[in-house]
Amino acid sequence: MPKGLGYAILILALMALIPPVLIARARAVRSGRPRVHIIRDMDNQPKRKAQQLNPLFADHRAMRRPVPGTVARGELRDDDHLYRGKVGGKWTTTYPVDITGVSIRRGQERFNIFCAPCHGLDGAGSGSVSVRALSLQEGTWIPPLSFHQEQVRERALGHVFNTITNGIRTMPAYGPQIPTEDRWLIVSYVRALQRSRNATLQDVPPEDRERIR
Repeated sequence: MPKGLGYAILILALMALIPPVLIARARAVRSGRPRVHIIRDMDNQPKRKAQQLNPLFADHRAMRRPVPGTVARGELRDDDHLYRGKVGGKWTTTYPVDITGVSIRRGQERFNIFCAPCHGLDGAGSGSVSVRALSLQEGTWIPPLSFHQEQVRERALGHVFNTITNGIRTMPAYGPQIPTEDRWLIVSYVRALQRSRNATLQDVPPEDRERIR
């Protein structure tokens, strides 16, 4: 074999090692520059910001409307009892969550944050916001109802839950602010307030009745 051909083969063999060596180095060494990505697959895609044009669509809008009927994960909310306070199309009289002493205290905490400013800590409608609004005498403030009125005490649990969720008359909806379970716990605390104001001796455990007398 000619001597020059042997050198040529050796040089070609060494040059053939260069790409694998460079690839191995690129995989092992960090770099601030983006790597070469010939086949993009779906790793890198063009980004469209809000309100930008996108020639891909006929209306040239980058922002797309959700497909009709689309439901976000975890947002199906097909339980009417839990999410709408209804059973069989009527306001429920039972709780869809467990009510314990701990959960009622959680309801009290949420009540004091979201409800007490208008309804007062005792639920009588004398919260600081209401008192302030009445003192201004502007004539536009409608005082909140007392939870201890008979018409409010007789409302079903689901009705009270719906009021918190969607609002009623001049009261705004708190559904977007308060998680579903916490709204039910607020309902349980409202019931506790109503019972404390309108309790009878029969509501007291027998062992404590004599002390109360």
